[in-house]
Amino acid sequence: MPLPKAELHLHIEGTLEPELAFALAARNGVPLPYAHTDELRKAYQFDDLQSFLNLYYELMAVLRTEQDFEDLANAYLARAAAQGVRHAEIFFDPQAHIARGVAMGTVVEGLWRALGRSTENHGVSTQLIMCFLRDESAESALETLEAAKPYLDRIVGIGLDSAEVGHPPVKFREVYEAAAALGLRRVAHAGEEGPPEYITEALDVLGVERIDHGLRCMEDAALVERLVRERVPLTLCPLSNVRLRAVDVLAEHPLPAMLDAGLLCTVNSDDPAYFGGYVADNFHAVRDALGLDRERMRELARNSFVASFLEHDEELRARYLAEVEAYEFPGRP
Repeated sequence: MPLPKAELHLHIEGTLEPELAFALAARNGVPLPYAHTDELRKAYQFDDLQSFLNLYYELMAVLRTEQDFEDLANAYLARAAAQGVRHAEIFFDPQAHIARGVAMGTVVEGLWRALGRSTENHGVSTQLIMCFLRDESAESALETLEAAKPYLDRIVGIGLDSAEVGHPPVKFREVYEAAAALGLRRVAHAGEEGPPEYITEALDVLGVERIDHGLRCMEDAALVERLVRERVPLTLCPLSNVRLRAVDVLAEHPLPAMLDAGLLCTVNSDDPAYFGGYVADNFHAVRDALGLDRERMRELARNSFVASFLEHDEELRARYLAEVEAYEFPGRP
């Protein structure tokens, strides 16, 4: 039985495994520039964030119908449940679909067909976070928020993702203010490839409650002190950091130093189909590469529930936290 955990940094489009990509391509008559799944999997080698994004957006072409999005979400939830995920806060990128002629309703309704039954079917509670593409315009983000208004009973918050460098958080001030007025929770990618200043800007200008990635905060001691003092969660994605060259090798990941500094760190999988592992795989990888003991692992699991947007159901959060505390690790201490 895996360690119970929440996953807070997961792009549903990034869970598209080659086998499902080919199945959906065949169902929808979408040609793929790969002969078979092995050839496609070999393409999952990246030099940086942009080289990953190029393939990520290319493969989205197979997602066309509500059934496609339901199948994608159910495939992720089944894998997540098997890896000990009890609660998942799932990102989706509507602009990338709308640009292909896929309506907001198709995406949200399709995902919700899986998420709405996830507790019953997979034992995983879920929430949905709509992300804006930061390399698109601020006007496009505002239009996307407007298009999402009929579905806000399904969407708990907003996020900011895609190419970070050259697209500072301040660009999206207006849409974040509008989302706050609608009562939506707010997160943003910052400090992955972008500088520590992007983290500060996300906090001060966008009013975010969580920082996605954030590992470059360690370059700014005053920022670290602030994040610790304000208990701002960081949703780290270690295998992603290595695959995208934010960290050369996992053994050099700053996670232990971040925990030692008192930062509220969580471990997540980001885009697991592309980065070589789902969330428990990330947990196991950092345990082995960084020598984390059982109590550190328990701390990471505890942090994931503390950092989650479960304020609407503190009883559920307490139940999950109790599962973490009661968990018995297999084997000898």
